[in-house]
Amino acid sequence: MIGILDSGSGGLTVMKAIREQLPSSDIVYFGDIKNAPYGSKTQRELSTLTAQAMLLLRERKAERIVSACNSVSASLAVSLLDVFAIAPGQLVEMVGPTVGYFRNVEKRIALCATPATVAAGMYENAFHMIGKEPLSIPMPDLAAAIEFGASDAEIKSIIEHTLASFAGQFDVLILACTHYPLVQHIFAEVRGPDIMLFDPAEAVAARAKQLFWPQEVAFGTTHFIISKESEHFREYVRKLFPTLIYTIEVLP
Repeated sequence: MIGILDSGSGGLTVMKAIREQLPSSDIVYFGDIKNAPYGSKTQRELSTLTAQAMLLLRERKAERIVSACNSVSASLAVSLLDVFAIAPGQLVEMVGPTVGYFRNVEKRIALCATPATVAAGMYENAFHMIGKEPLSIPMPDLAAAIEFGASDAEIKSIIEHTLASFAGQFDVLILACTHYPLVQHIFAEVRGPDIMLFDPAEAVAARAKQLFWPQEVAFGTTHFIISKESEHFREYVRKLFPTLIYTIEVLP
């Protein structure tokens, strides 16, 4: 079984891509809505929350893990491998597949992300390894606005206000928070006509298939676990998976 963890609804974009790549895999998804957003947490808080999420997924028989939250750094996820007896080939995080996609892309790259992701420097360090200097754009409050149902007008205002200072400085904008692709249509309205938007979900799903198939061939079951009731989460699930048979469990 594949376990996917995220701070809430954002990881559903990654799960959708993984479900398309691995339709017969059993998947359990944990959205920690009670503690969302992760993007404003300290590293100590993220360590605790990530360990709790991975423990829950392991208890639910997930043998392979996808960390679908960009705020959970690659170093943090990997540091938990020994703790939970997870082999390196059984863990997929967001940074490696995303940066690898741009290895041979000769464009000015920017990434918008939560303050925690930007502060951790994980994307910057990975890009430096392949000789690239990305522009990092922190977006405070955007993930929370998406998670808790802010209007399109409010979300557009946040994006416009943040990107205004960086106009003309990049050709590609990486949506380096899994919540952001949920409002990709709003980013498309705000961006310039020559700016490419990149959703890391496809690269992450391709890496998951590379590592997990054919071991993860089962019955195609889908079970969602959330730490707090959320109609917004349920609506995102209905929208992204209109034909999928699934169950949703709310933790007490």
